Amino acid sequence: MSVPQETPYDGGPVTALRRVAFLMERGREETRRVQAFRKAAAAILPIPADEVAERVESGTLTELPSIGPSTAAVIESAVRGVVPERLARLETEYAGPLTPGGREIRAALRGDLHSHSDWSDGGSPIEEMAFTAIELGHEYLVLTDHSPRLTVANGLSVARLTRQLGVVDAVNEHLAGSRFTLLKGIEVDILDDGTLDQTDDMLARLDLRVASVHSKLKMDADQMTRRMIGAIRNPRMNVLGHCTGRLVTGNRGIRPGSTFDARSVFEACVEHDVAVEINSRPERRDPPTRLLELARDIGCRFSIDSDSHAPGQLDFLDYGCERAEAAGIDPDRIVNTWPRERLLAWAAKDG
Repeated sequence: MSVPQETPYDGGPVTALRRVAFLMERGREETRRVQAFRKAAAAILPIPADEVAERVESGTLTELPSIGPSTAAVIESAVRGVVPERLARLETEYAGPLTPGGREIRAALRGDLHSHSDWSDGGSPIEEMAFTAIELGHEYLVLTDHSPRLTVANGLSVARLTRQLGVVDAVNEHLAGSRFTLLKGIEVDILDDGTLDQTDDMLARLDLRVASVHSKLKMDADQMTRRMIGAIRNPRMNVLGHCTGRLVTGNRGIRPGSTFDARSVFEACVEHDVAVEINSRPERRDPPTRLLELARDIGCRFSIDSDSHAPGQLDFLDYGCERAEAAGIDPDRIVNTWPRERLLAWAAKDG
């Protein structure tokens, strides 16, 4: 009986651990389990390669903080130049397109306008989100952590957002010379009266602004319509995020979307040149198909966004692209198919 040959691997243990975590996130596996692999990668990153190899040979990897039996097995295989068994299985299960459709639009996308880091309710550092976006071929990623009022998501005050902008500058300085840029943004709450949950001076410092309703989703339809249109009229607003707020599946349960005069809202988006987000999270599928088609027919621009809260979720764009293709949306109406310079010029509209 022949023994299966082991597949050679030359990526190194940190790369293997990061790839395992990415694929687990892509497959929507439990966050706690994913974080074990990310923490293990961070733990061995500063350790010299020869020391890691010595620990592999002596069987002492698990004496290191954040290294358990599962992560140690990945490290051991990678150090020995063999594809880790867990990585091979995940590549089989989760690599490749997430959807059969939308491939042409997905190829046209240059970036993603809605992403979160561990500064608000995301699970990974800013740098990890940026590096993963580069690996996916993005030319830009807009960092859009939450605004102050959304305390449940650790929303950023003016002071914290100011500090974050310095981190973004540092990341871009480190990446100088690459084709990728991390852009400064926010997912700002649309407050009950239609104002935006951040100072105008702070909003003006950003490259792009996604505005979303996160509270009182059961508000009376007339009030919700006025609330949304009030925000759309704000000259700082660029993208209307997950417009109904619905949840159709997932571990957070099911939630009906808010009701509003969609025609009036989308006509306001056209008038004020605000893009309607096609939110790619599988549990959202927002806007619903009938509203997506209405926005298309009215003449709205769109933004296909991952709304990612972890690096592996950046690939959720596949889901939104499939929906855009099914709706027959012209790629040039999708603002994140545009080159960075055109996108930034559009986002910096004067009021």
